[in-house]
Amino acid sequence: MDLVNSLEGRLLFAVPKKGRLLSAALNLLEGADIQFKRENRLDIALVKNLPIALVFLPAADIPTFVGEGRVDLGITGYDQVQEHDAGVRALARARRMSNEWSADKDSDKKPRGCDTIMDLGFGACKLQVQVPAKGEYQTGRDLVGKNIGTSFVHLAAEYFARLELEQEGIKIDSTASYAGRKLRTKIIELSGSVEAACALGVADGIVDLVESGETMKAAGLKAIDTVVETSAILIKSKAPSNPAMVDLIAARINGVITAQKYVLCQYNVPRDRLADATKVTPGKRAPTVTSLEEDGWVAVSAMVEKKRIAPVMDDLAKVGATDILVLDIHNTRGS
Repeated sequence: MDLVNSLEGRLLFAVPKKGRLLSAALNLLEGADIQFKRENRLDIALVKNLPIALVFLPAADIPTFVGEGRVDLGITGYDQVQEHDAGVRALARARRMSNEWSADKDSDKKPRGCDTIMDLGFGACKLQVQVPAKGEYQTGRDLVGKNIGTSFVHLAAEYFARLELEQEGIKIDSTASYAGRKLRTKIIELSGSVEAACALGVADGIVDLVESGETMKAAGLKAIDTVVETSAILIKSKAPSNPAMVDLIAARINGVITAQKYVLCQYNVPRDRLADATKVTPGKRAPTVTSLEEDGWVAVSAMVEKKRIAPVMDDLAKVGATDILVLDIHNTRGS
């Protein structure tokens, strides 16, 4: 099969090819009824029921492909988008300093960059500054002028550039304040096993993602500051090839996320206790209330956050509700 020709007319959707976001991303696609089969060792999969092609890429590369308009949609971490944007800012500053950039030169090109559509509700973690737990460093300022190991070189550079400016008493009004500055802090780019950098004498501190904190503790490290709080997000190009299909996929994914957060609570309650009951279950917009054949009784249906359902059922019973049922929601729209 000629994959290149098969991509014609298809919306390109980038998905992490491995790592902590892959499994949850695939579950999300399944819930949105995006049907595909990924062949072994192929990083492109054609969707069977929609004019879409999935492109499996490293999560760190997805903001670049989306931002350059090479793909239309992508699932990646907010941290990766921020790292990409920081890299774009660094390149723009360097080009301005070397007089290689002008607004007129790029004015005829299509818009670059990506827009965040929604938070996907998984992959939450923090990009943190970490140091040896038994060492002398207590704040990020203590690391100014030291060696820092990280795979997030641009975010780390901006973080320490801010600290260096603060130490010098220079007001920071924007990232343009960093233009032309040479960092005293040395940023060492590492592609993996960043947590081992301090123990091996490569770095005095690191900037790395922390999810549960177990890996950090096992490496004898502690966090002293947070650079970015992150989770998985859905992003789109500023000039997608098929905006209507982008909206359709976004609506489907939003429906899956909403369904994962909520359950449908149904119960019967005397009409004179309805006001008390609907205070307990106000629903997302309003509860659905239906009269029963038995005089003085109504049936109520309302969406309730899944994490709150147990105390909600307790409170409903206290106000006189009976026949309380909880039903899973598999998907939803318009919410």
